[in-house]
Amino acid sequence: MPESMAPPDDLERRARATLPPDVHAYYAAGAGDEISRHEATAAWRSWRLLPRVLRDVSTVTTGIDLLGAALTAPVAAAPTALHTLAHPDGEIATAEGVAAAGSLLILSARSGHRLETVAAAAGPWWYQVYVQRDRAGTAEQVQRAAAAGARALVLTADAPYVYPRAGVVGALPVVGEQAGEVTPGHRPAAREQDPAATFAAIGWLTALSGLPVLVKGVLHPADAVACADAGAAGVIVSNHGGRQLDRAVPAAHALRPVVEAVAGRVPVLADGGIRDGLDVLTALALGARAVLIGRPVLWSLATGGAAGVTQCFDTYREGLRRAMSLAGVRSPAEVTADLLRPARCP
Repeated sequence: MPESMAPPDDLERRARATLPPDVHAYYAAGAGDEISRHEATAAWRSWRLLPRVLRDVSTVTTGIDLLGAALTAPVAAAPTALHTLAHPDGEIATAEGVAAAGSLLILSARSGHRLETVAAAAGPWWYQVYVQRDRAGTAEQVQRAAAAGARALVLTADAPYVYPRAGVVGALPVVGEQAGEVTPGHRPAAREQDPAATFAAIGWLTALSGLPVLVKGVLHPADAVACADAGAAGVIVSNHGGRQLDRAVPAAHALRPVVEAVAGRVPVLADGGIRDGLDVLTALALGARAVLIGRPVLWSLATGGAAGVTQCFDTYREGLRRAMSLAGVRSPAEVTADLLRPARCP
């Protein structure tokens, strides 16, 4: 791991010292008592690795192909809102940093910059979608994203309403044309998520854009199957960073049942609390094709701009490479379920 990259907790502390208190609170906060927010990382670490020995690991590669995008590691940038609050260049710097690391950006529907501007700075990128009450407005955003070069859509499905976030008081400054996910009551009603949205939205978005649609926020295995049945190109196991339904099961515990339920029909990704290469290896062994990181990207952007974001991804990649080497696997394709066991209780 590059020595210049701070440990995740240290990185957040540095970001907290850099950011205005209300901005840090907005990024860091979870919902309710923040139980889901705080147990996410511990859940990945509730698994133990069972490494293989006497394997030739003189050459280890971490690269994968993800829906046609060649990535240097199975780690991509999760959609997070309002990067302009963390750094003046906002999502433009994030896009540049992600591209330089050879990764993929999922651009938030609530970006601080126009999606076309971010697209011009990005490598491969996907676009996050909320189905809004204003379906025409949703359609317009989706069509713009497709025209600007988005390779897929990510339908965030676990936020029919935005839950109040712990410690977030009042509205943050509105920055950019897409800004809006702050606190309930501070966004025009037409821009709010449509609580009447159903699985039919997957087909609607696919037909509208001509792009593959992945569904984010899936925790229940039956919902994963329903997404695949409705035409989803993938599912993302996530509890929204602990920012929606508090006490929702962590991704590290929901992932394997979802993978087993879809039975290889579509790729399964995961996010939430993934803080190092060992967590990435654990997710791969649980069946994830790739993982997404959110808050670490924001902390890296706040403290180091585009170069900090690149370093963040480089650190995850190197951490994964070392973990794979010691586990006796030479590529993500060789990571199998028998590398994991649950940790025993004391």
